[in-house]
Amino acid sequence: MSSADPAGDERDRTPSERVDVCIVGAGPAGALVANRLADREHEVVVLEAGPRFDFDSRRERMERAIRPAHGPHSVWEMGGERDAFSASGELFYPLNAMRVKGVGGSTLHWQGMVMRLHESDFERRSRDGVAADWPIDYADLRPYYAEAESAIGVAGASDNPFAPPREEPHPMPAFRPSYSDSLFAEACEELGIAMHSVPNARNSEGYDGRGECVGYGTCDPVCPSGAKYSADHTVAAAEESGARVLDRVPVQRLETDRSGERVEAAVYATPDGVEHRQEARQFVLAAGGIEIPRLLLLSKSETHPDGLANSSGLIGRYFMEHLFAGTGGTLDEPTRQNHVGFMTSECHQFYDNDFDGVGPMKLEFLNYAGPSPVEQALTVDEWGDDLLESLRADYGTHVAMGGLVGQLPRKSNRIALDPSTTDPHGNPVPDVQWSLDDRTRRTLAKANEIQGRMLDELDVDVGWTVGPDNTGPAAHHMGTTRMGTDPESSVVNPRLRTHDVDNLSVASSSVFVTSGAMNPTLTIAALALKAADHLDEDL
Repeated sequence: MSSADPAGDERDRTPSERVDVCIVGAGPAGALVANRLADREHEVVVLEAGPRFDFDSRRERMERAIRPAHGPHSVWEMGGERDAFSASGELFYPLNAMRVKGVGGSTLHWQGMVMRLHESDFERRSRDGVAADWPIDYADLRPYYAEAESAIGVAGASDNPFAPPREEPHPMPAFRPSYSDSLFAEACEELGIAMHSVPNARNSEGYDGRGECVGYGTCDPVCPSGAKYSADHTVAAAEESGARVLDRVPVQRLETDRSGERVEAAVYATPDGVEHRQEARQFVLAAGGIEIPRLLLLSKSETHPDGLANSSGLIGRYFMEHLFAGTGGTLDEPTRQNHVGFMTSECHQFYDNDFDGVGPMKLEFLNYAGPSPVEQALTVDEWGDDLLESLRADYGTHVAMGGLVGQLPRKSNRIALDPSTTDPHGNPVPDVQWSLDDRTRRTLAKANEIQGRMLDELDVDVGWTVGPDNTGPAAHHMGTTRMGTDPESSVVNPRLRTHDVDNLSVASSSVFVTSGAMNPTLTIAALALKAADHLDEDL
């Protein structure tokens, strides 16, 4: 039982009678679909594999994140047999550091940056001759982006000259640039590099019943105040509208009718190990880019021998990530590091670039460079004056830049099943087979080059650089049930419905055709609202 789940096994987890919609996953996509459809008076059941966390436990979780006695996975209770995985690809993929299983999903530990994809991201093949074009364009998602910003609560400003067009302001004003941003601003002016605000899914003022940010600074992995959006807030709204949400009920498989053309039930297991069948008219998969393909592959049958909705053979294929590029060091002047736990300024100037063989990149000015005095004090073996001297020497002079680079979709990058390792229910665990392409490495190198020019201008004593050879993933799982119009080269159609199964939709970054270089959650939210509208039309 979760330490933050006071109801424990006492909750009723028996299935409802056949409902209108059964949603698998209670992260942002599942929460938004459930809330919209419940608002429109449809009967909705949400099945979530992880626990329901008590909001009042967040301060304890913040302390757990800071203290070295607790491992990073313990903050949201990830790891162990339940969360076993394999990573047999060229690069190791640290999956359990990249996700949270529970009501709210990975928005419980995300950074909270919410940008729209650029118009070019939908036209990568037409523009650059690589990857593929999406079957929808920015104009199709534009109204849903605005609705998603309102539903989540986004603080931002219309000061980004490189952003795609928008008609309405952000729901809340942007956060003011930080002190370290002002240092970078001088270098940007000298180098002719643009600097603009970051849209944040955290409250710059009271919004939707949640207070404004109070500056705990532990945004990733936990916001104790609730000022940063997490999907459990939307789940609560959906429940108020009549949706039923079951926690700790991992779905084992989807069962179809004899023809294989429609899903009849989601089979889930309760904490006591008993299996139940939740029947529905429509089903929505919203469990993320890893667990969605895994569930479809586990749902093979006589009519779907290679996995449900997998006539294309592409379930799990074209797995994509964003890669981190960054560099940092120290200045001979105060920088006020770690006064802000999130980013307030960034640069999209080089996103739609004309560099040869280089893809989109987003550059970031980090507010949390260098060690935190609290964390440093808890991890060193010094005391008294020696500790004070070390803290003074290490704090307040660090600066850094970061950035995201998108990788090309490659068929060999995939989520498969590893039958040699199973979960507590005997199901094969996901196997992440992941590698990088040369274009991604060139883009990382170019991002590092621009970041290096910036730090040289500031006369920073550079202490570290990440990319291209020592880069790592940004916890953005994309592309494993890609969208398209051709059933032979895609899994879902532009309405987010699978080609092979009439009543099965996917609301997830797993439908992304290309990755872009923008944090994906706002696009996930927009696609979820689009899927909900199509379901509402069909019900």
